[in-house]
Amino acid sequence: MFAIDALILPLALGIDRIMGDPKTRFHPVALIGSFIGWWGRTDTWPPSIQRGVGVVMWFFTVTIFAIPFFLAEHYLPWLLLLIFGPVLLKCCLAWRSLEEHARSVGEALSRDLEEARREAALMVSRETNQLSDEQVLSAAYESLSENLVDSIISPIFYFGLFGLAGAAVFRAANTMDAMLGYRDERERIGWFSARMDDLLNFIPARIAGVLLLMYFGISGRFSPAYEAYKWDRRKRPGFNGGIPMAILAGGAGVQFEKPGKYLMGTPERSLKEGGPEIISAVRAVTITFTLVIMMALIILGSMTKYTGI
Repeated sequence: MFAIDALILPLALGIDRIMGDPKTRFHPVALIGSFIGWWGRTDTWPPSIQRGVGVVMWFFTVTIFAIPFFLAEHYLPWLLLLIFGPVLLKCCLAWRSLEEHARSVGEALSRDLEEARREAALMVSRETNQLSDEQVLSAAYESLSENLVDSIISPIFYFGLFGLAGAAVFRAANTMDAMLGYRDERERIGWFSARMDDLLNFIPARIAGVLLLMYFGISGRFSPAYEAYKWDRRKRPGFNGGIPMAILAGGAGVQFEKPGKYLMGTPERSLKEGGPEIISAVRAVTITFTLVIMMALIILGSMTKYTGI
């Protein structure tokens, strides 16, 4: 099983690089999103029970989403698993689409600021109507930076630990946080989703931070990357998202800005100039972590084969 998982992982990333995210309502994440949207409506439940509903439905949602992944991994013949496993894992991660979204904002900005603002609004929850050129690019690259953990490192991490079902549980949990984890009318029903997302991303975010610091150390930018990590990572709410954002801003020599909320990094150059470096760093960390998990799975597979454990 470990050896097959070691093959499934690079195949899934290969599918992602070739296909990206198909825009269809029948995508598994779109389907689970529709289900979350149904039970997550605050007008469905009395306020007094919304917190409890959020807990119960969190467990129910991750369970029903993960069951097909678990059954596939444990009951499909190995050849069919090698065919369908990468497709299932690809449904739990997104790499190419993150780059495409960031680039689409830059391309739109080269044509028209209003168009770029509309593109950025598809990536972030903040109001984009009044953002400047640099603030629009900041929104795009902040989203890419934060989603290095949410969409790449964490799914791979939980796949390495628990197989396809682990990646599926994380994807469902992260989707619930993305849809419900806000301090507005959804706070009661989404509080547990937000806390569980913080918990599940805690270790992967720090793995991403270490790998990013290694990347910028090799490229001669360790000091500004580490300084930004040290001083800026807590400016963003939450335990995790500020880590990759601060390191990428400092290492790339750019500044992230959410107007009225925070500034991260020192603007040694514009985001138009530094954006490609952020994409390169995300690629390097993705490939490095994939190789680490593959090697771990191969070693575990060898130990299992020769020790019978």
